[in-house]
Amino acid sequence: MSLLRDQALGGGVVIVGAGQAGGRAAETLRSEGFAGPITLIGDEGERPYERPSLSKEMLLDPSCETIAWLHAPEYYAEQGIDLKLGAAATAIDREACQVALSDGSRIGYGVLLLATGARVRKLDVPGAGERCHYVRSLEDSRALRGKLAAGKRVVVIGAGFIGLEVAAAAVARGCDVVVIEAADGPLGRVAPPMLRDYYRALHTARGVTFRFGAQVVGIAPRGEAYVVTTNSDEAWPADLVVAGIGVIPNAELAEQAGLACDRGIVVDEYGATADPRILAAGDVARHHNPLLDRPVLLESWQNAQNQAIAIARNIASEGAPAPYAELPWFWSDQYGINLQIYGLLEAGGELVVRGDPASETWLMVQLVDGRIVFAAGINAPRDLRPLRELMKLGAPVAASDIADTTVALPDLLRRARAGLAAA
Repeated sequence: MSLLRDQALGGGVVIVGAGQAGGRAAETLRSEGFAGPITLIGDEGERPYERPSLSKEMLLDPSCETIAWLHAPEYYAEQGIDLKLGAAATAIDREACQVALSDGSRIGYGVLLLATGARVRKLDVPGAGERCHYVRSLEDSRALRGKLAAGKRVVVIGAGFIGLEVAAAAVARGCDVVVIEAADGPLGRVAPPMLRDYYRALHTARGVTFRFGAQVVGIAPRGEAYVVTTNSDEAWPADLVVAGIGVIPNAELAEQAGLACDRGIVVDEYGATADPRILAAGDVARHHNPLLDRPVLLESWQNAQNQAIAIARNIASEGAPAPYAELPWFWSDQYGINLQIYGLLEAGGELVVRGDPASETWLMVQLVDGRIVFAAGINAPRDLRPLRELMKLGAPVAASDIADTTVALPDLLRRARAGLAAA
């Protein structure tokens, strides 16, 4: 029996955070045969659900909620998972192996999984306060979707994925949209220039007004609406203001307990902290990625789910733990156009385009030393699969072969596998 499983069976597994990571971890423990106590603690009043639709489908249709609940309410009782909602963890006593809750109670653990996620970064300018909407929780999305109506003037602050998805939903609902971004283009952290230009043109063609290189300095009331001012002395009238300016990992609980934190909880490829009884997963975990050979903090649906599943399997397993080693994956739907990204952009490297960026389907790849480190596809999920596998193999690929649409990508993958096998 593994030490981790022994500890979990002896004192139970406590999961702090009932979002996607925490919910999938509890589910996987049971499906992998773990028979010990499981306690799932969430500060929201909702059972575990997936977040991607909050800035997409949820905002498009005010008549229904398209929430992807992980399970029906009765599932947790049937599986013997003690679901404690509306209770926040306030402290970890590592010596006593206990978690203190906001209701004054304390829960003992054999293994503790921190899946506390991240919170929105609030806009810190005069007048923001309650005048600014954010999109992070089901409550946030419910509050926002009821206010998106034809003719409304919407100012979106931030042109990352959340800001652009909100802008696209607002346009679909008939709103007039202005997006203000401090950087010189959209998707600045995750996309190369050509992809940023593509999304700028995509939104502009649908009537969105962009202001790049601008910072909001204040939000003031004007009648029943507001006016948003920038550092360039522009003033934008708004019936609704939405900010998507990033998130902050909820690592304070771990930090107060003396665990290493660096813009997230520092963990290894197994999700383990320096304390053998405490692990972390999801948006709060800065984990070592064996495929990238460096620590990364990922804010993505895929990472939250799959890292939590990998950790839960290790807890339930009698054998040696398996590392969590997956390529980062991001996706976005805007105006019916699907973007998927594998890997992370690196400084330098060679950018290669496959297909026509003016068409409905095309790809972009970054090569470093002849190996793929980043691949993005517009409406191209099938073509991305062999590129993803080539990235995982670390196989050398010629830029000319990537760019040549007469060369089938599956053929490139087969050749790479054959070459590695021969070597």
